Amino acid sequence: MNRKRGALLLLRRRSLFSVPRFWFSPALALTFSALSAIAALGSHTAEAAIELRDDRGIAVRLPAPAQRIVALAPSLTELVYAAGAGRHLVGVARFSDYPAEAQRVTQVGDAARVDIERIAALEPHLVLAWKSGNQAGDIDKLARLGHAVFVTEPVRLADIPRLLRAIGALAGTGSAAERAARAFQDGVLSMRTRYAVARKVRALYEVWHRPLITVSGRHMISDVITLCGGKNVFADAPGLTPSVSLEAVVAAGAEVILGGARAGSEADFRREWRQAPVAVLRSLPVFYVDPDLIQRQTPRILEGAKTICAALDTVRRNTVVNRRR
Repeated sequence: MNRKRGALLLLRRRSLFSVPRFWFSPALALTFSALSAIAALGSHTAEAAIELRDDRGIAVRLPAPAQRIVALAPSLTELVYAAGAGRHLVGVARFSDYPAEAQRVTQVGDAARVDIERIAALEPHLVLAWKSGNQAGDIDKLARLGHAVFVTEPVRLADIPRLLRAIGALAGTGSAAERAARAFQDGVLSMRTRYAVARKVRALYEVWHRPLITVSGRHMISDVITLCGGKNVFADAPGLTPSVSLEAVVAAGAEVILGGARAGSEADFRREWRQAPVAVLRSLPVFYVDPDLIQRQTPRILEGAKTICAALDTVRRNTVVNRRR
């Protein structure tokens, strides 16, 4: 009786846990394995392939997120780090000094000329270029060599979160890029709300002193002045960074001078205007803005914007005090 019960239990176990022999056919197993591999490969390719239009309107296609990136402007270097892709940088432009890690990355030239051979040796999956900052010939040479070149031209504050998202998509760091983009947009919205009804202060922004170079309304710095409730007195000037005369500054009715060339210091900037040959300009308030915080199209431009907003607030307060007197 015990033998029969044991045999019955064994039979039940086999019926529950055994699988028909045809499932283990070597040919069929190989077929299932091949189908699985093909499906996985197709899924991976569909997810990894990336295509984005750059600021030239050209479609740039990558077979997979870029693991080796070259940035041809300091601002682009900063944007790559801000988008969470700094570890993928293998080459950067001269003066790429922020964040500190960027100073340890191989340099490949500057806006005047990039080292094409050095870039080629780095075997980048993606080259980020600046349309109005890099030489068109250099960009064309890199493209002819088969490099994927994504060309940017940020001119408005809204372009910064757009480019952060683009770099995140190209480098496979979309989540980090999205966080950075949203933080920047929140900062802009907060400042825009705060200064929406502020009195417009007529401002000159100096990029360079001799010759005196300013920015037109097409420049992102002009966007910052507007954000702070100011008015760029040369917003309607032709070009991106027009050269103007001191007499033109007086005629434009500037109430405040902002700026600070990278090559100079705050003391130099103030001294130049205190010694201006036109008397009325010597009496204008002058505020230095760290050029790295305002002349680079990166999330740090909000720090420069805070300086400009504070300067315009000072002019507004002083105007009210003078009127009361």
